[in-house]
Amino acid sequence: MENPGKLLHVGCGPKRLAQTTRFFREGQWQETRLDIDPAVQPDVLGSLTDMGAIPDASMQAVFSSHNLEHLYPHEVPKALAEMRRVLDAQGVLVLTCPDLQAVAQRVADDQLLEPAYQSPAGPIAPLDMLYGHRPAMAAGNLFMAHRCGFTLRVLMGVIQQAGFVGLAGLRRPDLFDLWVVATVDARAEADMKALLLAQFAPVVAQQGGTNG
Repeated sequence: MENPGKLLHVGCGPKRLAQTTRFFREGQWQETRLDIDPAVQPDVLGSLTDMGAIPDASMQAVFSSHNLEHLYPHEVPKALAEMRRVLDAQGVLVLTCPDLQAVAQRVADDQLLEPAYQSPAGPIAPLDMLYGHRPAMAAGNLFMAHRCGFTLRVLMGVIQQAGFVGLAGLRRPDLFDLWVVATVDARAEADMKALLLAQFAPVVAQQGGTNG
């Protein structure tokens, strides 16, 4: 992909383009980092629900990794509306967040505190995925608190309600995450599936659906 356009990396934390997805890493995207925490030195200081510093229809893509769960449920539609607002007529949203179905299975198996996987920040237990990373919050970073959550069906539903037309999603229950790609314009189901799979390395376990 050559000069695909401008990417808004929302809720970026300390991460940059190299820590996004294969789709963005292999393209020549011009990244703008937005975060509420000045300590991570974002390009734009702002929240998911107020991206007023970003003009309407000025971005070709938005990437959101593990952000929505930090909002209260009533804030989610506003955040998605902001993501829709900053995208142009062919804009693409790539969004990932915890898979509460997979987390709930661990809880049902009475493994609330057992590590589910290892992250760069250390072991992550179901309790951390439900309510936020405990060590980070204990150190004073309350931005890490979780206030809502999603199944794939619910996540795709709220994204569609925000005005996105093309949708494709999948669960990666072994990694406890959900992935959705959404477009402002209508696209063929095969194109949406290809766009979704373009985010990952060539082989990815998947189960999910599309709504072109």
